[in-house]
Amino acid sequence: MLNILKYAAIDIGSNAIRLLVANVIEQENGPTLFRKNALVRVPIRLGEDVFINGEISLKNQKRMEDAMKAFRLLMNAHEVKQYRACATSAMRDAKNGDAFAKKIKETTDINIEIIDGEEEAQIIAATDLQSFIKEDRTYIYVDVGGGSTEITIYHMGEVVASKSFKIGTVRLLNDLVSSEDWDVFKNWIHQHCKDFSHIDLIGSGGNINKVFKLSTKKPGKTLSYLFLSQLYKDLSAMSYEQRVIDLQLNPDRADVIIPALRIYLQAMKSSKAKQIIVPKIGLADGIIKSLYLSK
Repeated sequence: MLNILKYAAIDIGSNAIRLLVANVIEQENGPTLFRKNALVRVPIRLGEDVFINGEISLKNQKRMEDAMKAFRLLMNAHEVKQYRACATSAMRDAKNGDAFAKKIKETTDINIEIIDGEEEAQIIAATDLQSFIKEDRTYIYVDVGGGSTEITIYHMGEVVASKSFKIGTVRLLNDLVSSEDWDVFKNWIHQHCKDFSHIDLIGSGGNINKVFKLSTKKPGKTLSYLFLSQLYKDLSAMSYEQRVIDLQLNPDRADVIIPALRIYLQAMKSSKAKQIIVPKIGLADGIIKSLYLSK
């Protein structure tokens, strides 16, 4: 006997917005299964507005409103039981973020929650991340977004430190990360990792997922620091056009993938991690899991 429930998650990031619809399958004599049913990604780069001008532009407000109307229709068509929409760094920093969220609620009946970095990390922790964490090892979890990077350190299966940094791919593209920002990032990681002899890095975000795909490795395999370092050099040597045509990267991925690699490489260097695990989980997965667990 199966009971199938449908949940949806809307992730409003700095580089794109996403709608994930998932089936939650309850089994009478077995574990509950979480299966992705549909994923829609719209490349609306809110961060480029906010990090430069301090607010969301009228053009992107219109695009966001259209996307949210479409998401509402898709959720209705999928007969979604419950949803949650979370906005991160860009809307958090936007002067008109709260007012725009209210407008979206009025025009689409979608309630947007603007969450801080700490809550973002907590939601992601609700995913299957724990299944990748062995209690006898130490991990640094790094989630790279367009506007911020969330870091959590796990030791003996427990969280020992967590912090959100205003270092993201869109900020880097627009030269909005200072040397002081990098120093804070590097020093924090070093201070919280220096007492551990062996650390593995767990990476999440669309860019590291794409990097893993480019590696052609089988699921479950890890990526080395040397591989990421060489890929960073190779991609940096290519033109934007080559990355789009030859590597078949989406136009809005072909530019941010390089600063994303820079962040992961710096996190690995500062923590002395030699390899990176890519479980392909993120905020939207955490929203689905937390919705189900709170029902």
